[in-house]
Amino acid sequence: MNTSVIRYLLGYILKLEGFLLLLPCIVAGIYYEKSGIYFLIVALISIAIGFLFSAKKPRDFTFYLKEGCTTTALGWIVLSIFGCLPFYISGEIPSFTDALFETISGFTTTGASILPEVESLSYCMNFWRCFTHWIGGMGVLVFLLAIIPLSGGSNINLMRAESPGPSVGKLVPKMRHTARLLYIIYFGLTTMEIIFLLFGKMPLYDAICTSLGTAGTGGFGIKNDSFCSYNVYLQWVVTIFMILFGVNFNAYYLLFFGHIRDALKVEEVRYYFGIIIASVVVISVNIAHMCTGVFDAVTKAAFQVGSIITTTGFSSTDFDRWPELSKTLLVLLMFIGACAGSTGGGIKVSRIVIAVKTILKELNGYIHPKSVKKLTFEHKPVDHDVIRSINVYFMTYAVIFVVSMLLVSVENYDFTTNFTAVAATFNNIGPGLSLVGPTCNFGFFNNFSKYVLMFDMLAGRLELFPLLILFHPSIWKELFIQADKKVKGNRKEKQNVRM
Repeated sequence: MNTSVIRYLLGYILKLEGFLLLLPCIVAGIYYEKSGIYFLIVALISIAIGFLFSAKKPRDFTFYLKEGCTTTALGWIVLSIFGCLPFYISGEIPSFTDALFETISGFTTTGASILPEVESLSYCMNFWRCFTHWIGGMGVLVFLLAIIPLSGGSNINLMRAESPGPSVGKLVPKMRHTARLLYIIYFGLTTMEIIFLLFGKMPLYDAICTSLGTAGTGGFGIKNDSFCSYNVYLQWVVTIFMILFGVNFNAYYLLFFGHIRDALKVEEVRYYFGIIIASVVVISVNIAHMCTGVFDAVTKAAFQVGSIITTTGFSSTDFDRWPELSKTLLVLLMFIGACAGSTGGGIKVSRIVIAVKTILKELNGYIHPKSVKKLTFEHKPVDHDVIRSINVYFMTYAVIFVVSMLLVSVENYDFTTNFTAVAATFNNIGPGLSLVGPTCNFGFFNNFSKYVLMFDMLAGRLELFPLLILFHPSIWKELFIQADKKVKGNRKEKQNVRM
């Protein structure tokens, strides 16, 4: 295992986080808040350790999927630990576990909060909460790909470990250019949303924080009622952009270069919009008697459907009071999630579509045993390895979900609370139902349950296996054995120099 490049990339992650931690300092300066000093302290520590880790360049930058997964998992854990320190040392979130929960929820774009009063936080702290969504939405390692030259196919292994979806491909021949293009699209859409929100007379601070949360499909609000107090225009702007950020970014690449027909033919995106439209229609009809009119019902339904399927987690109403049909449909959307290659969480539409097509293919095989029919997706044949990986993903997903449910249920809360708490964190959504509904928070869970849910958030964001690989004994054996060899090698070199 190429441990030197893992160490080098972790150093770059810490340096990057250190510089990003300086942005809340600027916010603190604008609002004359003393809390900015805590961000400055952590930023300096993070940058110093980062320079220490990345001071010595690796002789070989080549590494493969194993190293990519290990780097990704360790990177996100390190990112979360340093990111939670300003909350903790400032005392605004006095418990380290709660501060870590809030930060992991931010970076994984989950949006599940332990805070009963969000508005009690300082401006710089609330900005950092929302900014963690934007950082984690596209992925910090994808950003590093745009600035660090790697070789030997290492780029695709790093992106494959962090990017959501069953497969990762290049938009352009060079992966470095792909990463840059993804961030150009990401930044452009975020800026557009800020402008549209400002047109609706939303304050600049609110517009920036809301757009950062929407872009990362995270859902941390800066108001206790999330989006209930904002006007209908602002709710529709956020609804549209939540849905847009749940679209596969490959479609935006095609639109960006004028391939409109090809963009409209993207199969996953068509199914994604089909699911959204059908869900909005069903829920609008189901909640019509609870609303002031048809438009009000459609507005509420569209906002919550967009929020849940993209795993953003904003709420414009207490949907825990909706009829059972609407709540059941929202829970199903939690599992479906957004498109692969987007900032959204969940299982992903592409996996669902391929799984359904696989079932239909098997049924067809029973009816017509001699027929030979190739399974296709996006107008291309689906490799057997892709189908196998999706099947393994579903099995692993089910095992983790069941085990998490059992562990959380030790606290003896009701089934709806436990089930939707795990579903909301594992699928990176945020709010669930019952005690973790849109008007509640996760603060009542004990520390053990919170760590289980933190694991679920990280596993869901990293597509399970990059995090699970850290639990494999051979990984740690290789890390420690190689580290020991390097120490012994350095000792021999020093002895030879003395002689």
